Amino acid sequence: MNEPTTPYDRHRPAVRDTAAVEVHHPTPLAPIPHAAPLVPMQPGTIPTVTSIVLPDGRVVTGYTLEPAKPEQVATKPAVSRAAVNIALGGMGFAAVCGGLVLLTTFIAALAALIHQLIILAAVIFGGWVAVQVFSASGRGGGTTVNIRKAVIKRNKFYG
Repeated sequence: MNEPTTPYDRHRPAVRDTAAVEVHHPTPLAPIPHAAPLVPMQPGTIPTVTSIVLPDGRVVTGYTLEPAKPEQVATKPAVSRAAVNIALGGMGFAAVCGGLVLLTTFIAALAALIHQLIILAAVIFGGWVAVQVFSASGRGGGTTVNIRKAVIKRNKFYG
């Protein structure tokens, strides 16, 4: 190997001697076993060979093939399943909405009843208070409290 002579030579690739080059040969890998390819199966019966003479005199020889039978198409119902599901979902939704309308009507009626009971209680209580106030002053039969003038000197009460 050549030693770098200048600081810039360190960044250059080193030059090797061509006589000291080693050659590596790759080792082949062991073959991986694969499944055997599928072999086409012969039909159970050997078809017969037929010959056909064309109008121009040529003869065509080959196997006779059965015509392809169309697969039976599954009969479709008159109404698709998606349409039935949508209809059933709509009926269920309508039933739920009817119940929700009844529930909200019941809640509104209950709220109105509670509101009227509160107003009735306020009217009755207010009437009772008015009767107490006006009847006490009219009869004159209440508690009499006499308040005398008192003298307070130096935080002492003198009666």
